[in-house]
Amino acid sequence: MPVSRLRDIPGIGVDVVGDAADALHDPDILRLENLDTDVRPPAAALAATREAVDDDSANSYLPFQGRRSLLEAVASHVGRIAGRTYDPVTQCVSVAGGLNGILNALLATVEPGQEVVLCDPVYAGLVNRVRLAGGVTRFVPTVPTGKGWTVDPEQLAAAVGPNTAAVLMMGPLMPTGLVLDDSHWTALAEACERHDAWLIYDAAMERIRFDGRPPSHPARLDALAERTITVGAASKELRMIGWRVGWVVGPADILNDIRLVGLTNVVCQVGIAQEAVAAALSAPDADADMAAATAEWQRRCEAILHELADFPLVRPHGGWSLLLDTAELGLTPAELSDRLLTHGKVAATPMNGWGPSGDRYLRFVFANEPVDRLTGLGHRFREALSH
Repeated sequence: MPVSRLRDIPGIGVDVVGDAADALHDPDILRLENLDTDVRPPAAALAATREAVDDDSANSYLPFQGRRSLLEAVASHVGRIAGRTYDPVTQCVSVAGGLNGILNALLATVEPGQEVVLCDPVYAGLVNRVRLAGGVTRFVPTVPTGKGWTVDPEQLAAAVGPNTAAVLMMGPLMPTGLVLDDSHWTALAEACERHDAWLIYDAAMERIRFDGRPPSHPARLDALAERTITVGAASKELRMIGWRVGWVVGPADILNDIRLVGLTNVVCQVGIAQEAVAAALSAPDADADMAAATAEWQRRCEAILHELADFPLVRPHGGWSLLLDTAELGLTPAELSDRLLTHGKVAATPMNGWGPSGDRYLRFVFANEPVDRLTGLGHRFREALSH
């Protein structure tokens, strides 16, 4: 490998399984490997996108930091959830998708060799971006239980030390669906203050919760308000994956640095997509739209849990995916993934590289297959295991 920064970045695995499934050209394959969804984006977003195609001003690099209408919608959206007032000009910037925002935030806050605290298991894309920025991963184990995943708040806080640059948290966490609450933020607040660390909060799925409760945003705590960098995106909650629009919101001083990273990195977000995201965030029926989408994903989640009730699944509390412990079946995640695709027509991604414990889990995404297609998943699973 030519450069050292790529030495510990193995990829994410989703592309490998997705390419293998695509190559079979078989519509009967259940696509449970990738975070796509067939739940349509908000109607307001689709209408605004169609208008933007014919708007010459949308076919532009400018403004580099995002259209004012988008920044105002984002500042209002994040502020409502965080219980804060954010200035759309000085405390908000648009980016080309949430993960672009994560990388920009890491590059603006992490010196090479400094630590970034994450939960384990966690999305490999977050792990890889920490390493690409020169950071050192510090994992805190999450615990699978009969009711879902948990992580001890005090363990999270204890992981923050003198060499910690940032704590990178996501809720619900991908791929486990772990939901963090005020107890976690309270524990982290003191630790981040003591060690002068940032909290980078990946809010891409924060409203996709199956308990009916609103998000628990770290910036609601006064002690974390000036340390929290919120990164959001239109891809998950708004189902606008192809639009590639995200945002970063936080204290003005660090936003200046994140803007500079953005200008040096991707430069700007998709022009014709910005008004659509603004429309989706500010639509009168935005909350009802979010609730309806979440209810549909929860039905699909329950369908998989029912179909595979005899197997070691861990219930998620939100998000788009759930995990199965392949070690209890005497198989590696890669072995089970291969059997499922070859003999069961099911595409699912091994979690190798998704944190230290990822090597024992296989992920099932329930966002892109309706309940009627998921019916019979248990039969497919047993057929694959019989070979």
